[in-house]
Amino acid sequence: MQDNQLERYSRHILLPEIEYAGQEKLLNSHALIVGAGGLGSPVAIYLASSGVGTLTVCDFDDVDLSNLQRQILHSESTIGINKAVSAKHFLNKVNLEINVIPVEGKLDIASMKKIATNADVIIDCSDNFTTRYALNQIAFDLKKPLVSGAAIKFEGQLSVFDFRNPLSPCYECLFPDTQDDQELRCSDHGVFAPLVGMIGSAQAAEVIKILLSIGETLVGSLGILDIKSMKWQMFTVKKDPACKVCSEK
Repeated sequence: MQDNQLERYSRHILLPEIEYAGQEKLLNSHALIVGAGGLGSPVAIYLASSGVGTLTVCDFDDVDLSNLQRQILHSESTIGINKAVSAKHFLNKVNLEINVIPVEGKLDIASMKKIATNADVIIDCSDNFTTRYALNQIAFDLKKPLVSGAAIKFEGQLSVFDFRNPLSPCYECLFPDTQDDQELRCSDHGVFAPLVGMIGSAQAAEVIKILLSIGETLVGSLGILDIKSMKWQMFTVKKDPACKVCSEK
């Protein structure tokens, strides 16, 4: 680690749970962020500023004026630009020393799985069930940790699935795919801007904890935040023995 890096990351290095070795590990880590919107923005910014060495950011959408209320990676100057590319522009201003890899365009499962192969952790910041189920299957197949977040209206959700642990449940255990789920979208129902910041920041915290093996992650738990009352509820999530993704049957 160079002198300027020692200064940049000094507040992390001072923490006994991280220290020099932990920060070095972050610098050598690779995180895959799927979705560069409301959740992906704080996730990417905090991982970049914390020195996670490689960030692959996937998003096929372009920046729109309606995004700017909450998607803090983007600005008026990047309207019309692909979100992953816009994210790279912003993150390189935050930290030029990290490698940001933007991935544009829609990806099929095989392409996404290939991209995920080199990542140490997968972060689901998407806004639809199709992508969430696909990432769950990919993470399970590759035995990668998956940090999942969601936010709509005034309510956010956070959960972690770590498939390095055979006892970990998966997203399908929590939300079985019935093919008729009614999706709530921000474009239809709205979302409170600071909510995505809180859930995304919590996702970033879980990612760093996973990468450094510190503290307790939310594996086996679902956290739900009601931001109007500022109260978290925690629910236990158990592995479904009949799950079509992660069961041994």
